[in-house]
Amino acid sequence: MSDPVRPVPTNLILGFLGVGKTTAILDLLRQKPEGEVWAVLVNEFGEVGIDGAILETEGAVVREIPGGCMCCVAGLPMQIGLNQLIARAKPDRLLIEPTGLGHPSQILDTLTGEYYQDVLKLGPVITLVDPRKLEDPRVLDNIQFRDQVAAADILVANKTDLCTDNQVHAFDQWAARLAPEGRPVYHTDHGHLSVAWLDGAAALPEVSEPHAHHHHHAKEGDTPPPPSIHENPWQLVTNRGQGHNSIGWRIHPELMLEENVILAMAMDDRLLRFKAVIHTRDGWRVVNVVDGAVTILPGEPRELSRVELISAEALDASEMDQLLRAAAGLTDQD
Repeated sequence: MSDPVRPVPTNLILGFLGVGKTTAILDLLRQKPEGEVWAVLVNEFGEVGIDGAILETEGAVVREIPGGCMCCVAGLPMQIGLNQLIARAKPDRLLIEPTGLGHPSQILDTLTGEYYQDVLKLGPVITLVDPRKLEDPRVLDNIQFRDQVAAADILVANKTDLCTDNQVHAFDQWAARLAPEGRPVYHTDHGHLSVAWLDGAAALPEVSEPHAHHHHHAKEGDTPPPPSIHENPWQLVTNRGQGHNSIGWRIHPELMLEENVILAMAMDDRLLRFKAVIHTRDGWRVVNVVDGAVTILPGEPRELSRVELISAEALDASEMDQLLRAAAGLTDQD
């Protein structure tokens, strides 16, 4: 059990959409020293909180802040969630996973502000990068990506098993040109991180202003809690901002989904990301699709199924809802 007087060691795990942050945190949780309590504050661009459900499978105490980037809720919603998590878990370590579409500046300001000065001890900020994405000028020019890299104390090339030698070499050359000089740079795959990288202190380099990008979110306090899944067994929610759109579902666990239909839906080439924790006719599944790569793992029974898709272009939510209803054997009238 942690000493309530000792500041909680805290690390941000940053990275662009689909780089493997949740997988990396799962890997860190598996390395947790026996007897310690680790907590995770997780924020997703979408509204249904799938990453939190996945992280709970490794025994972490998880608090979710769904619905947009954490920098936009780095005021009251983030502080409430963080305070509740610390009070409930009394953690020996805290990991924070902001959305891959988020901006780190205001989060860092909140965590290092006077209120948390004696509560948290901010350790190295770790930013994951997929070297293949450096070939896309839209990623290199993206302000969220640039600021996630600028905030990093440790820069990690993830998914190197999927990269060519030239792509990894290009990453090393790109990283060598970045300031500050001498920043640790590592290669890894499948999100494998060394728990030793969490120790130390954050350098807190300068990043751009948090309002250098535009969002479309409700005002603080305007978003009500989701309705009971028993009162409303099929819940459709949407979000948009930072040039991306999300459609998500919360579904009663008694409504079992056809796995093959889900996979066909997930492979829509308009999607940047598809993830789900679902009850299928063959049991619970964790489905993750990014860059056309599909991962399906068995899952533990949950209080509800969750499905989330993210796209750059606006999709017809009604059309996607009909596809998912078909996977559950429902019609529009059900």
